[in-house]
Amino acid sequence: MNQALTMKADALTLDHGLSFGDLYGREGLVRLDGLFVDALGAADGELRRRLQSARAEPDGLTRLEESELIMEVAPHLEVFLGKLFGIGDMLAALGGEHDALAPIYEVRRKFVQRRAVKKIKADEAAALDGEALGRELETLLGGPLTALAFARKVAEWETDEAAHAEALATAECYAAWATLSPAGRKKHAGSVLFKEPGKLDFDHLVRHMVSEESGGFTRHRLEKGQLRRREGFALTDPGTDLAGALGEANYCIWCHKQGRDSCSTGLREKPGKDTPGPAHFRENPFGITLAGCPLEEKISEFQKLKADGFPIGAFAMMTVDNPMVAATGHRICNDCMKSCVYQKQDPVDIPQAETRTLKDVLALPWGFEIYSLLTRWNPLNLRRPYPKAESGRKVLVVGMGPAGFTLAHHLMNDGHTVVGIDGLKVEPLPGGISGVGATGERVPFEPVRDVERLYENLDDRVMAGFGGVAEYGITVRWDKNFLKLIRLLLERRSQFALFGGVRFGGTITPDDAWDMGFDHIALAAGAGKPTIIDMPNNLARGVRTASDFLMALQLTGAARRDTVANMQLRLPAVVIGGGLTAIDTATEALAYYPRQVEKFLGRYETLAAEEGEEAVRAVWDEEEAAIADTFLSHGRAIREERRAAAAAGRAPDILPLLDSWGGVTIAYRKRLVDSPSYRLNHEEVEKALEEGISFSECLSPMAVEVDRYGHASALRLAKQIRGEDGKWSAGGDVALPARSIFMAAGTQPNTILAREDPEGFHLDGRYFQAIDENGTPVTPEKSAAKPDAVRVLMSKTAKGRFMSFFGDLHPSYFGNVVKAMGSAKQGYPVVSRVLEAVEPAAGDSREAFIAALNRELRPTVERVERLTPTIVEVVLRAPQAAAKFQPGQFYRLQNYETHAPTADGTTLAMEGVALTGAWVD
Repeated sequence: MNQALTMKADALTLDHGLSFGDLYGREGLVRLDGLFVDALGAADGELRRRLQSARAEPDGLTRLEESELIMEVAPHLEVFLGKLFGIGDMLAALGGEHDALAPIYEVRRKFVQRRAVKKIKADEAAALDGEALGRELETLLGGPLTALAFARKVAEWETDEAAHAEALATAECYAAWATLSPAGRKKHAGSVLFKEPGKLDFDHLVRHMVSEESGGFTRHRLEKGQLRRREGFALTDPGTDLAGALGEANYCIWCHKQGRDSCSTGLREKPGKDTPGPAHFRENPFGITLAGCPLEEKISEFQKLKADGFPIGAFAMMTVDNPMVAATGHRICNDCMKSCVYQKQDPVDIPQAETRTLKDVLALPWGFEIYSLLTRWNPLNLRRPYPKAESGRKVLVVGMGPAGFTLAHHLMNDGHTVVGIDGLKVEPLPGGISGVGATGERVPFEPVRDVERLYENLDDRVMAGFGGVAEYGITVRWDKNFLKLIRLLLERRSQFALFGGVRFGGTITPDDAWDMGFDHIALAAGAGKPTIIDMPNNLARGVRTASDFLMALQLTGAARRDTVANMQLRLPAVVIGGGLTAIDTATEALAYYPRQVEKFLGRYETLAAEEGEEAVRAVWDEEEAAIADTFLSHGRAIREERRAAAAAGRAPDILPLLDSWGGVTIAYRKRLVDSPSYRLNHEEVEKALEEGISFSECLSPMAVEVDRYGHASALRLAKQIRGEDGKWSAGGDVALPARSIFMAAGTQPNTILAREDPEGFHLDGRYFQAIDENGTPVTPEKSAAKPDAVRVLMSKTAKGRFMSFFGDLHPSYFGNVVKAMGSAKQGYPVVSRVLEAVEPAAGDSREAFIAALNRELRPTVERVERLTPTIVEVVLRAPQAAAKFQPGQFYRLQNYETHAPTADGTTLAMEGVALTGAWVD
């Protein structure tokens, strides 16, 4: 393998005579580690001695001692990697950008916040003539008034205050005006320099919100000036820039030094006379447990390194505990922010700083290869700086969502072979970047110099099927290109194999897995069926579950311009629920409607030009014609707005049209401040309201009203009244017009296996029954995220082989992406421990084992024959699926979009089609 990789790696010349293939093999990584330790010793012999001593006995260090040691090592690692990849100059330039911005944060803290804002009150600042002060400052600065120019000049003036008293007074006034006055804040919106942390008011966390009473209930929206225009399904939030990330890093007080880094370890109450025993996690006013980062990422440490100008050092610090960091960060997690030591003012926006640090490293030449390397070799990881020797044991990971792909990574680094399966179709990646050929064979792959070559515009991106909820459940608020990076971190490794379209319990049963030679089965299959609201007409046309809508929108390609996916959405739309799924469903429905009617109009006009309007309309019944006319009318209105905007040289404003057609409303049974989305992640509520949705509170669904065609026409809801005692009661009802109704009332754990095989799978309430390593039933802590005892085992065979469960399947870790990843990080040592207790299953080598799975699990087309003009026979080779076929079952037939041809800008990929089949030996 290494020789083949070297042949493809001419563009990358590594230092020390290493080949590209050395970075992907344990032997090469051990050699690399030795070279680093030698380089460290040459620079600082005592530090090398301390590192080697710590590696020999890592648990002998306190948390602070470990942090201080690896923080000293991190800058040396950055220099070493710069030399290894030949990017020392570029890395120095990036570090220089960090240093150049340093005056902004020093002046913000000492001059703006401690001097100007304390000296001049808000009402006084509002009375100042900020524009005149700005012009005066530009004269003093000798150029434009930028944050950096202001900070540098103020720092210079402060070296001789007596000589620059008048200039400093002007700067004080301007800083107070820019920071405190409404006009100043508007002019410097997003400013890092003129930023004062706001005080937290838990009843008003969403700012700029307007509320209106209508029909006896309250509807919330954002002020018109706070709305943002969204077009389609491109990335809606690029995140902060370097200055913004450094602003957060410098706002952090780096409290790991005092052992108060609650963002990572959790905010704990000290035991008192009324609460004896060990310290327990605090709760915020919403009752949310402040347990900190489920991965216990070294947050304070990485922010200090980032602020000091060590971008790779900071990134390496992040990946010690969070190697799959591309799956966390901005718009994904906020457990760290909730537990920040700042509890009465705005917390540090840690996810922004984390994601920006990732992007800074990825933007370097060979940045992806540096990231990839640090997931396998990281000298800051005292316990496992490089992968352990091959164990000979094989693990089947069921589900390639956040829990599954994180678990796969850790198990490979513990020396095990991992096979990941997922029920979704998983689109193939080019062998030149993935190392996997069309039929699953290992092929040479090339190093990636520029990460941008891996990226796709999210508006055109093919949903690849890898990533579970991160793929189909999270919207384009997050850059899904990161999923490709995570997949490559796994798929390039010869210890890993990935198979899509394989259902555990169907295509493969537990007995099949043991017979194939697996030593452990890990279930990471995510959440199960959605909750269906029991009300009249809940199965009427136009009513669907939110999760079904999101999956159909994304996995069928309905959101893209070039597909012919069949998904109909009519306005007005109402989303029932108050969680983050409801929030995402509302924003995506509002974004999808214009795309849908414009596609409909374009295809209608094409067909009408070719066949004639009469021929096109002849196949429609009365209802279809009415719907089509609405879509055509709306499509033309949007087209006209686009033309008018282009003629006027402005951006099109589609939102007023959507509002006039009914828009999208969230209806929740309690108040907005009681909703899970507000309590858990109010930032997402604010971002959704920015897109133009509305939130109607205290409305509980009663029934779906239908029109004469049986299609939803309105949603009848009971108005809920909250008494002084906090209890709720009904107070009349209201009907909201609704042609589309989405139920986002939560999901159940995915325990269908227990219903299909009650003897093999046992339940403990809503979840699988957990057991200890002796096979004795135990009860895991509920919703703990960081339980005292990690209970992830669920069954044990007579031969001592275990099954385990993770993520949303588990009562301790359900709820969000990072908790699922935390379950894998906390649980993989348990899996490795029970694997050590059994002899590896007898069988062939790893290569032969994976090759056999490729033959059994990877369907291939044998031939395609057209029997009649309307009947096509497709003959596939899929031994395992065929062996499991029973009369009455159906197969789901799909083609890969990446292999599908295009015609006139349309991708000829079909949606999944349910077909019966016949097994031919």
